[in-house]
Amino acid sequence: MKQTEYPKAIARIHGGREYPTIRGSVTFLQRSDGVLVEAKVSGLPRTKTGFFGFHIHAGGDCTGDGFPKTGGHFNPGGSEHPNHAGDLPPLLGDYGRAYLKVLTGRFRVGEIIGRTVILHSDPDDFHTQPSGNAGMKIACGVIRRA
Repeated sequence: MKQTEYPKAIARIHGGREYPTIRGSVTFLQRSDGVLVEAKVSGLPRTKTGFFGFHIHAGGDCTGDGFPKTGGHFNPGGSEHPNHAGDLPPLLGDYGRAYLKVLTGRFRVGEIIGRTVILHSDPDDFHTQPSGNAGMKIACGVIRRA
């Protein structure tokens, strides 16, 4: 395994000023067939659809109101949305909680260490450029080696 690749990483999610009850974790497990992503989140607000945009962003800092230092979606290949490496399926909240497990081949764990996981207030429309019209950033977590 190369020095820059890691078998496992984790992001501890916390809500912003407007959504302080959001808490959770997102784990990333490198496998031979891709990266297994597992998200467990609680304290989600009620919304019309119950869906929340869920992405890996290029920046690595969850400080500041609205998480301004997280940048845009992780997109090393310069693809259009929804084909950014950091585009993940939306989370479906139910009674304030969400769980998601998905396998992706869009990145390796070593490529996302130090970047951020973002939950957005609205569902991703999988069309609008550059970020799917997913609304404001409501929760954030920095991806760290586990």
